[in-house]
Amino acid sequence: MALLSGDGWLFLLRWFHFLAGITWIGILYYFNFVQTPFFGSKFVADNAAVRSGIVRGGLLNSALWWFRWGAMFTFITGWLYVLHVAFAQYKGLDGFFSTSYGWKIFFGGMLGTTMWANVWFVIWPGQQVVMASAEQVATGGQAIPEAAARGARAGLASRTNTLLSIPMLFFMGAASHLRMADPVTGGAKWGALILLAVVIIAVEINALAGPAAPASGAKKMLVTLKGTFWAGFILSAILYFILAGIFGG
Repeated sequence: MALLSGDGWLFLLRWFHFLAGITWIGILYYFNFVQTPFFGSKFVADNAAVRSGIVRGGLLNSALWWFRWGAMFTFITGWLYVLHVAFAQYKGLDGFFSTSYGWKIFFGGMLGTTMWANVWFVIWPGQQVVMASAEQVATGGQAIPEAAARGARAGLASRTNTLLSIPMLFFMGAASHLRMADPVTGGAKWGALILLAVVIIAVEINALAGPAAPASGAKKMLVTLKGTFWAGFILSAILYFILAGIFGG
């Protein structure tokens, strides 16, 4: 049977990567496109029981379970696929990174890895504090003092992931379906790596250390979905055109 061949197992690995990724990114978009705007609506602001019911009634906890494990399985299957392709098809990392395909997959993979880290080390821990605080308040206790700040930080990390998902999906799709010249010099490869590192570090500094909410009277791009979309598309264009320039078109 074809599925029992080496190519078949590689296909199954890719298939599970797609399934896990759709689950993860779908719930990420649900949080940002549906739940967060709903929580910020006047209806919820005037109905504390509604907000408490979503947090304590199991909806949020269930969504976060699929969210974080979708991210984990996407991360694991993605890197298993990349390593298999690099060593089985290109005979090592040198051959893999001598192709634009390798670099485009690597760009997408590193952006996805940053998103995975945000899920497991920022969003999920922050939401655990928020849910624990809501439970304490509902049972007559005091709110956890840092709950609001941890929730806001988790929200900013989630918006950051929404931003990063746009170039991440661009490079994953571009790997096989958008032509780009292969790098011809070691300098080009170093330039691509430095470019990616600068982008990830700058975005993560904002997510982890920047203000989780804009100052009074100020506007922050990631506060709105429109701003997040624009940032994601602009970042995709910047990464593509600079990478194309480094690799010669």
